[in-house]
Amino acid sequence: MTTKNLLVELFVEELPPKVLNKLGCAFADVLFDQLKAQGLTTAESAVTSFASPRRLAAHVTYVLPQAADKAVSQKLMPVAVGLDSAGNATPALLKKLAALGADASSVAGLKRALDGKAEALFYDRQALGATLAEGLQKALLDAIAKLPIPKVMTYQLADGWSDVKFVRPAHGLVALHGSDVVAIEALGLKAGNTTHGHRFEASVDPVVLPHADSYAATLAKDGAVMASFAERRAEIVRQLDAAAAKVGNCKPIDDDALLDEVTALVERPHVLVCEFEKEFLDVPQECLILTMKANQKYFPLLDDSIDKKGKLTNKFLVVSNINPKDASSVIGGNERVVRPRLADAKFFFDQDRKKTLASRVEGLGKVVYHNKLGSQGERVERVRAIARAMGQQLGGDILAAKADQAAQLAKTDLVTDMVGEFPELQGTMGRYYALNDGLSADVADAIEDHYKPRFAGDALPRNDVGVVVALADKLETLVGMFGIGNLPTGDKDPFALRRHALGIIRMLTEKDLPVGVVDLVKAAEPEFGDKISAATDALVDFIYDRLAGSLREQGYSAQEVDAVLALKPQRLGDVTKRLAAVRTFAALPEAPALAAANKRIGNILKKGDAVDAHVSQVLLLEAAEIALHKAMSDVVPKADAQFEAGDYTASLQTLAALRAPVDDFFNGVMVNAEQMDLRLNRLGLLATLHNAMNRVADLSKLAT
Repeated sequence: MTTKNLLVELFVEELPPKVLNKLGCAFADVLFDQLKAQGLTTAESAVTSFASPRRLAAHVTYVLPQAADKAVSQKLMPVAVGLDSAGNATPALLKKLAALGADASSVAGLKRALDGKAEALFYDRQALGATLAEGLQKALLDAIAKLPIPKVMTYQLADGWSDVKFVRPAHGLVALHGSDVVAIEALGLKAGNTTHGHRFEASVDPVVLPHADSYAATLAKDGAVMASFAERRAEIVRQLDAAAAKVGNCKPIDDDALLDEVTALVERPHVLVCEFEKEFLDVPQECLILTMKANQKYFPLLDDSIDKKGKLTNKFLVVSNINPKDASSVIGGNERVVRPRLADAKFFFDQDRKKTLASRVEGLGKVVYHNKLGSQGERVERVRAIARAMGQQLGGDILAAKADQAAQLAKTDLVTDMVGEFPELQGTMGRYYALNDGLSADVADAIEDHYKPRFAGDALPRNDVGVVVALADKLETLVGMFGIGNLPTGDKDPFALRRHALGIIRMLTEKDLPVGVVDLVKAAEPEFGDKISAATDALVDFIYDRLAGSLREQGYSAQEVDAVLALKPQRLGDVTKRLAAVRTFAALPEAPALAAANKRIGNILKKGDAVDAHVSQVLLLEAAEIALHKAMSDVVPKADAQFEAGDYTASLQTLAALRAPVDDFFNGVMVNAEQMDLRLNRLGLLATLHNAMNRVADLSKLAT
């Protein structure tokens, strides 16, 4: 059967730009999957998605006009219902067959087969393959229904009575199989072969699409539209780089989210260079960059010269949706629009600097943090107390004092005008205002950095003061929320507790801080008084669960991670060294037997009462237990010394020498001897061995 390529397009009003690419991909993928499920595609078929501000489209190659017929075995009814005692068809069976287009002559061809406990009648027939019109109708409706629409609109159709629901009002539907229109309907529209191009620059309207394969080319030529999201994005990048090169020693800001959003706002991009007054550069560049990106969707230009690399210039790039012969009016309009925004930022900055951060501390008492945990002012006092104690432990009086000061001021920029207008700048503006107040650089940096790491891959705080305050801030949030039972559920985590836990893990691990997880949590709990219930156990488990997930994502096996974290090592900086040691140990020929023996010992020790890890040499009677005790006396002290020195790999390798005496012990010694003193002594020997073998990791987790 001859195949042709298929094109389907929905022409709509402007789609939400932040999800346009996602909508385009989902539309094409579901459409293709449904066509494939109905047998209307071939093994060579492929789909290409298109998405522009006013259209979603999919191009599918090698689409059949009708799916192949297929054999279908349809269950009719139980034999007892379909046939009487003489084996003749009952009226119920004849009626069922008639509904399927068969008559009484088909009864002889029915098959019997067990269906559960009873025997049933089955009718084998050839089912006609779906036509393209039938299959595409179903596929299109399914694609529309499954679009990941953030918010559905309800709008009336042209008849004035009917209404439909969709992401935006739809005004056109195209369905072409080759050059033939496929008769389908959706959203009150009938399919045709015409669409619309650019609102202002299309050379013709409507745009006639002669063939499914000419879609992109015809839209570009007659409609002045680049239909492909990916191609439009690449063209914007090319034009941005070219425009920046013309300005000289500049590069546009690197922001994938902004690039995607702008790609979703234009149908045919045209990049223009604009500028603003240099006096605005006195404002922190983060403020100017944010207002240009967030409010205007502009691309600020950064200096790329060696001495000023990364510094904001007074020029920016605009991606216009029109390309007039004289662009001066477009450039002038954008420059006029951005000027008030920058003036507002300058005003906020100037006003905020008239008050010190210290003078704003009192205002935090009026800001609600959580109805069960009090105000931001109360929260700040808790963070200060935690930071002071942690600073004292890690660096003495000087670090404790600086951490206390940074913690006291870290949230004060929340009550400034700039952060009130641009919440994304919290911390950043606090650093600028701290420097303006004459505070030391490490305290100012800590005020900005105490939010770090904000996301996966984000940098850690740049100095010890920042690390202490960041730990205290995240720990206060975790302990408080766990203490009132406000835990993450499923994919809901409104207080970002998972992110806070991972942040604590990264700082403890990458900074190799000599602080235990349990000690951290226990030290923070008393600062809440009677506002919370005990949270230590649940929160510690939560942190280790996050650590386990993070380690698996880094490539460690589940066995390796489980072996190390089963001991809940308190110093997280040791975890990667322990994992490396376990991996090296697992590769040794002695490892499987020792892991199995360790598991066996653990099971033996669990069965009885607590066993004292003590051995009396007088009660060692069997040769195998004497040999094991002697081997342990030689090996364990050496392994312990290596463990205490932090050489976990060497410690486990040393313990590998115990394989033979351990095997001999289990082959030649009855642990549960009838004499109680012998039994307890042998259990004590095993307990001593078990303790020695499981200092680095729980080796029983390596047993298969």
